[in-house]
Amino acid sequence: MEKKILMRGNEAVAEAAVRAGCRLYFGYPITPQNEISEYLSFRLPQVGGVFLQAESEVAAIHMVYGAAATGARVMTSSSGPGISLMQEGLSCIAAAELPCVVVNMSRGGPGVGNIQPAQSDYFQAVKGGGHGDYRLIVLAPSTVQELVDLTYRAFYLADKYRNPVEILGDGMLGQMMEPVVFREPEFPPLPPKDWAVRGKGDGPRKWIVCLDLDPKGLEELNLRLQKKYRKLEEEDVDYATFGNPEPEVLLVGFGTVGRILRSVVREGEKRGLKLALFRPITLFPFPKRALQEWARKARAVLVVEMNLGQMLEDVELAVQGEVPVFFLGHTGGVIPTVEEILEYVCRLLRKGVRV
Repeated sequence: MEKKILMRGNEAVAEAAVRAGCRLYFGYPITPQNEISEYLSFRLPQVGGVFLQAESEVAAIHMVYGAAATGARVMTSSSGPGISLMQEGLSCIAAAELPCVVVNMSRGGPGVGNIQPAQSDYFQAVKGGGHGDYRLIVLAPSTVQELVDLTYRAFYLADKYRNPVEILGDGMLGQMMEPVVFREPEFPPLPPKDWAVRGKGDGPRKWIVCLDLDPKGLEELNLRLQKKYRKLEEEDVDYATFGNPEPEVLLVGFGTVGRILRSVVREGEKRGLKLALFRPITLFPFPKRALQEWARKARAVLVVEMNLGQMLEDVELAVQGEVPVFFLGHTGGVIPTVEEILEYVCRLLRKGVRV
C-alpha cells in the first residue's frame, strides 16, 4: 500500500523536485512560497545537491541559466513580482533552449500587490513574459497531489523539449495541507544531453548563447522554436473533465478555481442542473481543440478566474463563437464561492442563456 504523507503544498513541490532529480536550486525569498526555499535549504545538501539564496531574483534566474547549460536538473521558485524580475533571464533561457523548472506561487497584483491567492499571472506565464517570440510550458495543478505529479512531469518536459517549464500555482495551493503519495512516474526515454557544456576535455568545443546578431540566424531560431511549440501542442496537451457529458453549461477554470468548480458541478447536480467542468492542465499549450469539442455540447460556457479575464481570451479563441461565453472573476485575493457561481449559472439558465 502506498504511503500517504500530509504535506503543505510548497513543501510537497520541493520534495517532488528532489525525487525528480533536481540537485540545484537558486532563489530569493518572497511570500507565499518561502517554504520551498526553506525545505530545499536542508533537503538538497542531504542528497549532495546545492541550495543557494541569491542576492536577487535577477541573479537567481541567471544562476539557473548557467546551471542548466551543464545539463543539470535545476529549479527556482518565486511569486508574481519576483517572477516579473526574472523575465529577461527566462527569455534568454528559452532562446538558448535550456531546460529548467520555475515554480510561481502567484499572488494578487498588479505591482507588488498583496500575498493573497490570485491568478493574475496568467498572461505573464502563457504569453511569454519577456521579449521575443518564445513561450514557457505552463502547468496548472489544482491539488497538492497534482503539485507533486506535475513537478515530476515538469522536469521531464523541460528535458524533452529543452525549454523552461513553469508550474503556476497560487498562495492557497502553496499553503494548504493535503495527503500526498510520491509515486515514481515512468516516462519515455529522453534524448542524451550531448549539447551540455561540461568543462575542458578532449571533446569538441560547445557554445550556448541566447543571441544571434544575424537577422537570418535569429529568424531561423524563432522558426525552430515555433516548430517545437507545435510539436508540444500535438503531443503534450493535457486537461481534465468532470460532470455531465452533455452539459447545459460548461464551466472552465484552472488551478484552485478548478477544484471550486468541481464542487459547483456536484452541488448543481443535486439541484437538477446539467453541468460539467473543463479544467486546462497545460495552460501553454492550451487545450483548444478539446475545449471546442466540449463547448459544442453545451448551451453556454462560463469561465471563472481569480483575475479579471485573462484565460477568458484563450477560451474565446478556442470556442470561436459557436456558443456564448460568459465570465465571472474576482481579483486581489477574493476567492469565488460555490454558491456565488451556482447563482450565476441559475441566472443564465433562467434567461435562456442566450442573453
